[in-house]
Amino acid sequence: MARRSRHRLLLLLLRYLVVALGYHKAYGFSAPKDHQVVTAIEYQEVILACKSPKKTISSRLEWKKLGRSVSFVYYQQALQGDFKDRAEMIDFSIRIKNVTRTDAGKYRCEVSAPSEQGQNLEEDTVTLEVLVAPAVPTCEVPSSALSGTVVELRCQDKEGNPAPEYTWFKDGIPLSENSKLGSQSTNSSYTVNTKSGTLQFNTVSKLDSGEYSCEARNSVGHRRCPGKRMQVDDLNVSGIIAAVVVVALVISVCGLGVCYAQRKGYFSKETSFQKSSSASKATTMSENDFKHTKSFII
Repeated sequence: MARRSRHRLLLLLLRYLVVALGYHKAYGFSAPKDHQVVTAIEYQEVILACKSPKKTISSRLEWKKLGRSVSFVYYQQALQGDFKDRAEMIDFSIRIKNVTRTDAGKYRCEVSAPSEQGQNLEEDTVTLEVLVAPAVPTCEVPSSALSGTVVELRCQDKEGNPAPEYTWFKDGIPLSENSKLGSQSTNSSYTVNTKSGTLQFNTVSKLDSGEYSCEARNSVGHRRCPGKRMQVDDLNVSGIIAAVVVVALVISVCGLGVCYAQRKGYFSKETSFQKSSSASKATTMSENDFKHTKSFII
């Protein structure tokens, strides 16, 4: 029984090997390589290497960019799309002379060549990461603020890769992330978020008046927005009271003027004049109607 089971097992193994060899001979063998990650700075050059055997006359090479849809980069011995003008082939590898942020993504080279076992297919995958310097950040700085209120300044860049960190400047001097280590000419109740780019004053004071600018920086480069002045003023309570008193006096004077005019009878004289003018108009109209009727009867 043991010998029979061994013979059956050997026969199954032989059948499996025959099927596997037949499949290999008919369809070829795919040998994926280790995944590569290549980093390049925008507008510089980069080489996407395809780690395959030396190119032969019978070798067939294709480069594809993977994603939601697969697009050809190199096909039928020619570069495709805009790679025609800014790339060249170096054996199996692609040299991009002027890499852009839109080139970032996953690429795959496929090399097929005939062999004794059939058509041999080898693949290699490369991920291209493009580093981009920040653009001039957008800075939001209020032109004026009242002392004692909460004020937030914002700074943002949408182009940098990796995401930049932010530094705020007051009158050209960088503000520390820790407000307790800041300058004595600045309020000690502010907080800086270097990741989001916000500068918040919990209770802004007149000492915080000045010109503010923000810098976005990553491993590729840095840019700063133009400075904008923020003026902080104390709430003028005495001025507000004086304005209220002036308005009240104006209203009182107007009221007294109306009362005086009523006592002098200016409003009643105007009314009697209007009544007399209306009566004279009515009499004139009646005389005209009478003349018209008399002429009609004659």
